[in-house]
Amino acid sequence: MTPRAATADPVTLGPTTRGPAARVTRALPVVAVVLVALVAPMVLSDQTFFVNMVLAAIVVTGLSLLMGYAGQASLGQGAFLAVGSLTVALLTTKTALPPLLALLCAPLLSAAFALVVGIPLLRLRGHYLAFGTLALLLIVTAAMSSIDLLGGPYGISGIPAFGVGGWQITTQRQYAYLALICLGVVLVVTRNLIHSRFGRGIRALASSESAAESAGVPVMQAKLGVFAVSAAYAGLAGAVGVFFTPFVNPDSFPPLTSFSYVVMAVIGGLGTLWGGVLGAVVISVLIQALTTLSSLPSMPPTGPSWWPRCCTCPVDWHPHWPASPQCSGQRARGAGREPACGGDPATSA
Repeated sequence: MTPRAATADPVTLGPTTRGPAARVTRALPVVAVVLVALVAPMVLSDQTFFVNMVLAAIVVTGLSLLMGYAGQASLGQGAFLAVGSLTVALLTTKTALPPLLALLCAPLLSAAFALVVGIPLLRLRGHYLAFGTLALLLIVTAAMSSIDLLGGPYGISGIPAFGVGGWQITTQRQYAYLALICLGVVLVVTRNLIHSRFGRGIRALASSESAAESAGVPVMQAKLGVFAVSAAYAGLAGAVGVFFTPFVNPDSFPPLTSFSYVVMAVIGGLGTLWGGVLGAVVISVLIQALTTLSSLPSMPPTGPSWWPRCCTCPVDWHPHWPASPQCSGQRARGAGREPACGGDPATSA
């Protein structure tokens, strides 16, 4: 007897998920989001709110990578915002480094700082790690208050506008597009990381560190790597923010702002590429709406206490920007462009 040849037709389980048509279908939502983001600065009147929202999306994207993919908790992302802001402030005011180079140095130094402090911190797990990162934020802000080189209690002012060569940014709309460019770079890098061998390794950490280690994943190195990446994102946001509001002091990074990043990450969806963007947009719009509602004559004159004050008090000490009505038209004093209203800088978004 001869074996019967297999003549059955292959079973089609459904429409293929690969091919040009599927790629176009997946790309349409991304194209729509990009178009909306590019048009938004042209139609929105409150550019300060938009820049803060985009910078928050950058931070929360890194936080979602850390918490959602790697399973590591953090309540102190503001510490790395502070490192990025201080890097730009010190390099541009003390060493006269070009703004572009200072912007590139900020995420690198934030990542290096995360690698150093992450060696002891990442030996903790769960809520112990979360409170450890919160303690790190408090230590950083305390150091900023007590060390004169870091600005002391009065902070650092006189930070030049961002520019390349002889060209400088002079309007809020240009800073909005700079923030969008940085967000786009962060999303592309995050997508590539997720689908790389490193990304598969950190996803194994979220389920079981023991199982990941038995499968050959270098647990400590993977945790340090994702911790440094999330810190680099925060440092980049802090660098753009300190160019946007040319002033930084210890009060620029309150713990409640770092808590708000965690809320955004959870609302947007941990462990998703677009979760950080979605969470930042939803929470930012909600808080702005509540703040606007609270300013109505029939409502009490209060707003959400944990939302950065810069969202309701635009930075009117920049010489090229109009004064905000909340600050009664006060102007900056001297070349330092110090804030006349005491609002937080844009890095607190």
